[in-house]
Amino acid sequence: MIVGIHHVALHTANLDRIVDFYRRAFGFKPVGDVFSWANEPAIDEGIGVKNSAARTVMLKAGTCYLEVFEYSSPPAREGEPLRPNDHGYTHFCVDVTDIETEYERLKGEGMTFAKDSPMDMGEIKAVYGKDPDGNVIEIQEVVADHDFALSRLSEG
Repeated sequence: MIVGIHHVALHTANLDRIVDFYRRAFGFKPVGDVFSWANEPAIDEGIGVKNSAARTVMLKAGTCYLEVFEYSSPPAREGEPLRPNDHGYTHFCVDVTDIETEYERLKGEGMTFAKDSPMDMGEIKAVYGKDPDGNVIEIQEVVADHDFALSRLSEG
């Protein structure tokens, strides 16, 4: 069962600058520390991007999470910024209560996934997939007492 959209993600060329902006402009606060990775085959496989390296942080304001990434590898594709009528987000995430069941159900609905099964990171299980238009969607299952759990959205 899907229980809600957990977060929206964006990629920036300057993590510190954009986090500062969202803190000042919208009152977002970091949840946990900045997480970095490089040369992590399990993450590359899970997100469907080879040779990835990035820093990321989860921000929270009210009942909204925003995950911000600064990839150092591979290079971003250059081009005009997206307009409101253009397609695309980096991804959005839905929380589920049984990721294996939802993974199979969503495959049946036409989603394709970057990995043959969800990544199990202990307190979080997750997998990235694509909708029929190619938009990236993450499905995740989070233990109830984790900082990212939807049950904690109403907490300060």
